Amino acid sequence: QVQLVESGGGLVQAGGSLRLSCAASGRTFSRNFMGWFRQAPGKDREFVATISWTGSSTYYADSVKGRFAISKDNAKSSMYLQMNSLKPEDTAVYYCAAGERIYYYNYGRDGQYDSWGQGTQVTVSS
Repeated sequence: QVQLVESGGGLVQAGGSLRLSCAASGRTFSRNFMGWFRQAPGKDREFVATISWTGSSTYYADSVKGRFAISKDNAKSSMYLQMNSLKPEDTAVYYCAAGERIYYYNYGRDGQYDSWGQGTQVTVSS
């Protein structure tokens, strides 16, 4: 089992930046990918970005490419999401997730991730 705790959410104006953090504990070595998803009110949860355990592979949703950057620090058992040029449509609860069978063909499917954090609210005002 892997425990995940997000932090860093908040209220920011459009065009601003935020950095989300995800602290992991437990059997983190068994997960080959960690990622971020988000869910806006009234919408389904959607994929944002994911990163391999080694950090050598990253994938992004088209809607955040060029604006968001995912990274991780294995020594600190932490993952990060740097969000720049934020837009009102980025407003959502952001979730950290981890999975042990994540590959290039399924990284965007939330059902493939078996460990989830409680979420952190990001609100972007116009």
